[in-house]
Amino acid sequence: MKFDTFLATVGDWGKFQKIKYTLICLTYMLPPIMVYTYSFTAATPDFRCAHPNIPSVNEYNKSANEIFKKSYAPSEDQCKKEASHLSISECQRCYYQNDDTASSSKLNKCSQYVFSREYYTKTLVEEWSMVCDQVIYRSIVQAAFFAGYMVGSIFFGVLADKYGRRPVMSVSFILISIAGFLCAYGPQQSQGFLTAYTIFVIGRFLLACATRGVSVSGFVLGSEIVGPSKRLLAGIVIEYFFAFGQFFLLAFAYFIRTWRALAGAISLFTVPFIFFYFILPESPRWLVSKGRFDEAEKILRRIAVINKRNFDRDAYQQVKDEQEKNMLNKVNQEGILSLFKSKIMLVISLNLFFQWLLQNLVFYGISQSTGLWKMNPYLSFCVSALVELLAYIVVHSILDRVGRKLPYCSFTVLFGIVAILVLPVQKFMEKDSQAQRITMNLIYGSLKFLTSASYAIIYIYANELFPTNLRNTGMGICSMIARIGAMVGTFCNDALSRIWMHLPILIYGVASLLAAVLALMFPETLNKPLPQSVTDVERIVLAGIRPGKAQSGITDGTGHEGQSLTGNNEDIILKDQLQRMNLSDTEQI
Repeated sequence: MKFDTFLATVGDWGKFQKIKYTLICLTYMLPPIMVYTYSFTAATPDFRCAHPNIPSVNEYNKSANEIFKKSYAPSEDQCKKEASHLSISECQRCYYQNDDTASSSKLNKCSQYVFSREYYTKTLVEEWSMVCDQVIYRSIVQAAFFAGYMVGSIFFGVLADKYGRRPVMSVSFILISIAGFLCAYGPQQSQGFLTAYTIFVIGRFLLACATRGVSVSGFVLGSEIVGPSKRLLAGIVIEYFFAFGQFFLLAFAYFIRTWRALAGAISLFTVPFIFFYFILPESPRWLVSKGRFDEAEKILRRIAVINKRNFDRDAYQQVKDEQEKNMLNKVNQEGILSLFKSKIMLVISLNLFFQWLLQNLVFYGISQSTGLWKMNPYLSFCVSALVELLAYIVVHSILDRVGRKLPYCSFTVLFGIVAILVLPVQKFMEKDSQAQRITMNLIYGSLKFLTSASYAIIYIYANELFPTNLRNTGMGICSMIARIGAMVGTFCNDALSRIWMHLPILIYGVASLLAAVLALMFPETLNKPLPQSVTDVERIVLAGIRPGKAQSGITDGTGHEGQSLTGNNEDIILKDQLQRMNLSDTEQI
């Protein structure tokens, strides 16, 4: 008997699942808060050079700016001659001329800056002057954070598969609190820039590592305590809380506009989550896969009691017998290399890795490009979060009706088409006209919606394609590789936009079309039991290739598994298919 079949007997969406899943969803508000806090603590306000001769006018306001502009701001001709590698606006706020300097003379680099107080009281950018030729220091922090994402994804993913989802989440909560306070109160001006900066970078790196421990393990745990019919709910609703976390951060940032106070308040908010260790369960599915049947039985009995169902001892014994048989079979004793030994699993794994890389490239590339919208930063952040939330709602409403494959491919193809529309808009519409600005804003909003939707689906898709023993490991590797995409997206926006502002968008569009073609290789997973082993994954793939020949344990209306693969004839058919397609090494099925 499969685990999903037994879980239905004690309730796969009863009171127990609803309570625990809600708690898991609450933890999912932490990752977006930790990711996007830097957008406010290290925001770059409007700025200009400090007045070199008149300190009394060193405030960022209309009158002081006019005085500086008349006497010290470089002309366009000077910028083109002396700082041709910069845009005119960047040159005019990073260089100054002496009031008696001729227009042909050399420009002076600013050593001090004056920052606007319109939206922020004080940010890290202001405290450490991370602007102009020092902006690289701000970028290094971002790179260190994504590096922490990569390390945390694989490190905590492997640990969660080895030691369990619950302890890894608990350690991650503790590390988030410690790293958060380190970022808030570790750097001090008395330490000097280099020491303070190093402390902050280390804190952000550790924060990213721990964030992945929460998000990857939490997502997997939420999907493993429910049955196949509720996996979509578990996969999408948790994404709602990712958006809710952004609104929560927005409230904090709106009322706390000093970077240190904001970072400290958010770190304090994370402390209660440390105690979730005592209320979150371990995944009984994972315990069964590891042969820890007694511990799994305790949790399953508790589920049965809370859900007011009976615990069938004989049925659970069948689950144990099947799992013990699987564990004796070397094929099912799966380590990380099992993702690559079978040719079918190799193709699925590599394809998922690419899809995750692409989705992060596009998602972070587009998210950073929304800064082109000339809005209040708090309003633009809110609009972005609302568009993302709308995408999750749409995905939730359609995936249970049409499956995963068609929507994912459709959203990815549509992204490519909309991205390419940038070409005719830029070529045929009047430059910088109101109509062109509105059209471009609609394109950027559409791209944000489409990339949010496709990213949500690939998260669910990967979770349903990796087998239980390798699920956290596979998701961790996907997440690790995805951070490379995020870094590349950042690089594209910074470097390629200097060639043409919209070139990165076109590249994202072409890459999305390629991803859509490769995604056609995936099988449909709607209402299929979560695969327990690599062999189960291969059966799902073969069921998609030859739907009339093999079906992967699909539950019927009575909750019993289909037995189409249990007979000897079906075993022979599967072996023959594997050999003829040259898609798998010799295995016993």
